[in-house]
Amino acid sequence: MSWNKDIGVVCVAAVLGLAGLFGEAAPLAGIEEEVLVGAGNVADCEGIGDEATAELLDTTRGTVFMVGDNSDGSRPPEDPDSCYASNWGRHESRTLPVPGDHDYAGGVASSTGGATDYFDYFGARAGEPGKGYYSYDLGGWHVVALNSMCDEVGGCDEDSPMLRWLERDLAANDKPCTLAYWHHPLFSSGPNSNHISMWAAWDALYLAGADVVVNGHDRVYERFAPQTPEGNPDPNRGIREFVVGTGGASLDTFGESKPNSETRNSGTHGVLKFTLRPGGYEWEFVPAEGVPAEGSAFSDSGSDDCH
Repeated sequence: MSWNKDIGVVCVAAVLGLAGLFGEAAPLAGIEEEVLVGAGNVADCEGIGDEATAELLDTTRGTVFMVGDNSDGSRPPEDPDSCYASNWGRHESRTLPVPGDHDYAGGVASSTGGATDYFDYFGARAGEPGKGYYSYDLGGWHVVALNSMCDEVGGCDEDSPMLRWLERDLAANDKPCTLAYWHHPLFSSGPNSNHISMWAAWDALYLAGADVVVNGHDRVYERFAPQTPEGNPDPNRGIREFVVGTGGASLDTFGESKPNSETRNSGTHGVLKFTLRPGGYEWEFVPAEGVPAEGSAFSDSGSDDCH
């Protein structure tokens, strides 16, 4: 089991109704790929971006990831007025989220700290309450979900509880390919720039041979070339990072372009779809048509092998 408490894994598997998702059950005959699709920064109730991206999920099979800021921070996600429950919420049973700063603020935080409403809404799918980090397997891939709200989880440095858990989790992993996601990106050309607090997590993943990192926070889409935790190009063992804060909230604009940034777009809501195959993966940014109209033509796709 990958979680600290075996019961958490059992609960999630039961809720999802996906036999073997968190265990070692053999894949169904003929199934050689898994789909992982999602975004972050979903609902702010000011537009229709969240409705449009939810419609993309309606026609896409697979597991849904949500990389933080499910709502605008003024309402808990289960509130119909949050704009999350009424849109992405219909995919709740297959969503495996991580929290963002808005999930710890305003209406989604308790008076004693912590994203109480967030954990209450997502239940076992969000990991252990107060921690919010966990892992699971999809086919030949190991997927790690981290909580980048470092002050809420005892820090994110090498000696923090989350990093010690991450190192144990990666050491126990026997899958050939690894993908990780959390809210705050280590590298970003968006308005919030780089978040050095997540360097230790990147370093642990890099040393373990991880392939992909996905983040949100900046409300843009950006894809980086494979690189080291120090930001040096590394086409052989580097991690490819995606920033996909395009789930529906109002979009940001870019600042100075960071090294190794390959593709950027700040005018299109959409979701990022991964097709996870044995030994490799494909990615596709799927735009929400007409939201906004001038951005709906943007797309991005490609493929790569695992390390």
